[in-house]
Amino acid sequence: MRAASGGRAMCLDTLVGLRRGLRPPGVPRRLAVPDGMTAPLGCDAVATPARLGPLLLPRLPRVGCVYGDETHWWWIVPPDSDYALDWPAPAHYAIGAMVPDTPSAPGLVHRPDGTVPYTPPIPLYLALCSLTGTTPVWSRPVSA
Repeated sequence: MRAASGGRAMCLDTLVGLRRGLRPPGVPRRLAVPDGMTAPLGCDAVATPARLGPLLLPRLPRVGCVYGDETHWWWIVPPDSDYALDWPAPAHYAIGAMVPDTPSAPGLVHRPDGTVPYTPPIPLYLALCSLTGTTPVWSRPVSA
């Protein structure tokens, strides 16, 4: 089948498939837990600059699922891991593991052994504080 302009015509299935591959700009995407893993509590994510990722890995006693692209690494943590914590800049806490609009989905950088995808949040927090020169929230002076 040829279009009137001399170009190739596309069937409806092809057009629908192309449309599904497009995402509206500015729409965040949820990081998916890999097949065979379970997140019984749900999950959130902590985004760090990609340059910090390789520096964080050896500082952690356990590393869960980590996703990354050229600019960020996203560490899967249990939900509410931001409770009473001020994650140090330039880290960003993503409720529901929703990452900002990106041209493509971040790739899996690390998959842990076992079926649980979480990086323990307190060691991650402390490692980030150490790398960024930030005092942990519980060590800061309390004002009256």
